[in-house]
Amino acid sequence: MSLNKNQAQHIAMLARLKLSDDEYAESVEKLSKIIDFVDQLSAVDTTDIIPMAHPLAAAQRLRPDDVTEVDNRDHYQQNANEVVDGLYLVPKVLE
Repeated sequence: MSLNKNQAQHIAMLARLKLSDDEYAESVEKLSKIIDFVDQLSAVDTTDIIPMAHPLAAAQRLRPDDVTEVDNRDHYQQNANEVVDGLYLVPKVLE
């Protein structure tokens, strides 16, 4: 399937592109090649192919969910102006 100049102008308008007349000719050619390639891919028989989310059969390595750091919240909050129940109190910005 090949595109015409009107279709390329419509695509450019949707993409918010401002193209010159020379650029439209080049765009029509390139977009037509892309559409032809997609049509070629669509012609492949995929009835016995199992859909996959990723081309590699790899499981994600996860680390154990263990606490590795000491809780220093009380030490850090000693520098705060106001703290209530472990929460920082800040001045109101908007009325």
